[in-house]
Amino acid sequence: MKAKRSLFVFLATVLLTSLACSFGIPSISQLETGPVETLSLNEPRSNEDVLDLTFDMAFGEFNLTNGAKALLDGEIRYNVAAWEPTVVRKDGSLTISQDAGDYTRQGFPGEDVVNAWEFRLGSVPMNLTVSAGAYDATMDLSGLPIRRFTVQDGAGEVEIRFDELNPELMDRLSYQTGASEIAFIGLANANFEEMNFDGGAGEYTFDFSGDLQRDAAVNIDVGLSTVRIIVPPGVAAKVDIDGGPGQVSALGVWQSEGNSYVNPGDGPQLTITVNVGAGDVHLANQ
Repeated sequence: MKAKRSLFVFLATVLLTSLACSFGIPSISQLETGPVETLSLNEPRSNEDVLDLTFDMAFGEFNLTNGAKALLDGEIRYNVAAWEPTVVRKDGSLTISQDAGDYTRQGFPGEDVVNAWEFRLGSVPMNLTVSAGAYDATMDLSGLPIRRFTVQDGAGEVEIRFDELNPELMDRLSYQTGASEIAFIGLANANFEEMNFDGGAGEYTFDFSGDLQRDAAVNIDVGLSTVRIIVPPGVAAKVDIDGGPGQVSALGVWQSEGNSYVNPGDGPQLTITVNVGAGDVHLANQ
């Protein structure tokens, strides 16, 4: 419930800001809801070498995990008629989306709104994209063959896990968000070459546990935020920090060199650049 309340606060702020910019301030209406509808999907495997898979949702709950025998299976439960999902299948791509429209025109999502996405993915190499307005999300991508992973959202409470190694080389992991609380767990298992994270105000945790396969570059650019970076002892890592007023703490075996912090180790190297508008950065080994 904590996450859902935070989404209500975010959407209320967006709505009130928009209304304040108008000449008159009309009464704030809520989205009209109806009976809960269910869209079930069970997509067969594709003959394509790589699948472009896109999820594009409005406000709600989003859960993604592995274990599908097919390409994808799961369902969407919703009770806002305007948010009826659409499914577009083309050669090499699958897009599941809903037209969220403009919250200031449709109304404010009340606590009776149902919009829950629950999907499992199969073992087909994919470029995975997730877009959302405001949501509460859990994505367990452990062991999935992902070559590119892109997320763009407005606000949310999100956990993304890589508990098992990605069998494919991920060339890029990109995440862009507004005001959120986001935790990445097992990032070394994501098997990426480059990671770019762009966030507003929030709390962000980057846990690089797992089996680091190759050198990787990470760029973190955030506003007024708390950033936590966890690198296991023995994993070679260097963190360069640039930003406004705030506190930097380093627990464990980290060694400071001016604005740089080194985690001594052998093997592949993590190079992490952190740009914080204002806020705290905490480095740890666990």
